[in-house]
Amino acid sequence: MTSTPASTLPTMTLESALTLATALGCGLTAGVFFGFSSFVMSGLDRLPPGQAIAAMQSINVTAVRPAFMALVFGTALACLPVMVLAVRDRDERPAVLLLVGGLLYLIGVIALTMGYHVPLNNALATVDPGSADAAARWNDYTVGWTRLNHLRAAAGLAAAAAFTAALVHR
Repeated sequence: MTSTPASTLPTMTLESALTLATALGCGLTAGVFFGFSSFVMSGLDRLPPGQAIAAMQSINVTAVRPAFMALVFGTALACLPVMVLAVRDRDERPAVLLLVGGLLYLIGVIALTMGYHVPLNNALATVDPGSADAAARWNDYTVGWTRLNHLRAAAGLAAAAAFTAALVHR
């Protein structure tokens, strides 16, 4: 096995490092949402509705932790300078990919989270798990929440792919 001399290895610019970190954040966020869509929500659906509501209420409280908030919203913040760099360097090949990645994450993850999932979670927080309409409320919640969570996962993954493709094309 031969080794490459350090002088011939590519160096990573600050822009490339920021793009890489943003791509990783998008991918990790997509993975969290994928996990919810693929097994957490279906696991909750196997419980009686009152128990599922109580469990999701607890999950929604514990999700608002510094590590998860830093991941989701720190990635959104990282998208902004990457997009500014894309506009600045709009004549370079990866500029469109950087803009698309940022828009996918900001619209498909952040706007969807804040405009749909957070209000839905807040409404679920007011539901009494023992109420007579708990089953109907859970069904309404889980169907829409999961459907649009699939979209959040896909948008995060597509954003990660766009940022990664931009790195390849530099």
